[in-house]
Amino acid sequence: MSIQFLGMIGHRLASEIIPASGPLFDKEYIARFARAHEDAGFDRILVGYWSDQPDGFLVTAHAAAHTSTLKFLLAHRPGFVSPTLAARKLASLDHLTDGRLAVHIISGGSDAEQRRDGDFLNKAERYARSNEFLTVLKQSLESAQPYDHQGPFYQVEQAFSAIKPLQKKLPIYFGGSSQEAIDVAARHADVFALWGEPLKGAEETVRNVRAAAARQGREINFNISFRPILGKTEKEAWERAEHIRATAEKQLNETGFAFGKAKPQSVGAQRLLAAANEGDRLDKVLWTGVAKLVQGGYNSTALVGTPEQVSDALLEYYRLGIHSVLIRGFDPLNDAVEYGRELIPLTREKVHALSAADKRSASV
Repeated sequence: MSIQFLGMIGHRLASEIIPASGPLFDKEYIARFARAHEDAGFDRILVGYWSDQPDGFLVTAHAAAHTSTLKFLLAHRPGFVSPTLAARKLASLDHLTDGRLAVHIISGGSDAEQRRDGDFLNKAERYARSNEFLTVLKQSLESAQPYDHQGPFYQVEQAFSAIKPLQKKLPIYFGGSSQEAIDVAARHADVFALWGEPLKGAEETVRNVRAAAARQGREINFNISFRPILGKTEKEAWERAEHIRATAEKQLNETGFAFGKAKPQSVGAQRLLAAANEGDRLDKVLWTGVAKLVQGGYNSTALVGTPEQVSDALLEYYRLGIHSVLIRGFDPLNDAVEYGRELIPLTREKVHALSAADKRSASV
């Protein structure tokens, strides 16, 4: 099986080491950023969701208008749009993008973040809502006839969407390390998304999610996220990592970054923070320097080394059954270009060679 590469785009230039600049909704940058990923050979790009940032549907539509083959993964939080309306919006956007859309359902790992948009459910209730949201969403996307639904969060009568996705099936991604998240993913997700844990933790998650999906009579694929830091030499790569840490710490302090003020609610964040507390360098090239700064608050672990070393590390996760990887840099646009030149083709070659070797072994 081949390996899929996902990137992530923003609506303006900004990162932990680059102060935000330009208009908040920078149309030129969105288009340029998307084209850079397409030219670099990425398969798909994630468009994120934040409670105070531009609408992801529109960011995706604009990026799609300036690309032709690149696919999109739109993050969406249940609770603010009815699943029947969300289905029509997603199906319409899939047509607009010529069948290049997938959706990443995010239940929300922070009470404070959710409340900014008026959602006061607790974490367990949010996952229960996500489960019901996906049930209704999939009915609208797939049902050829009107349907009724009565549940604790949603009630509809004779619901129907005349527009269906251009694709035969809209891919659904889902993430989260809690048991509630795994249970929802097992029922609904095509792809389970992990943050960049050490190999042992990733293997454990893959095993648990596969078992949960099997109990539902389903199979599931996996994606994992990293922030690769490349250098021509190992020494250069690690020097770059330390520079990124120092720059990020300075910028986060200047902006009053608040992740360190309380224990993260997200189990995924807690797992990343636990890994960071084990040490800066784990496995062979996994680096937790920035993950510790942000208290594991988002996908912030890095793979540090030469392209050869980082591609070897990705191959280890591939061997666990994780056949999709999201990579984004601390210098977002320039790193995407570098990944396309140095990392993506090399890793694809190694995966191809590994698959060919496995086929030869199976035929003996």
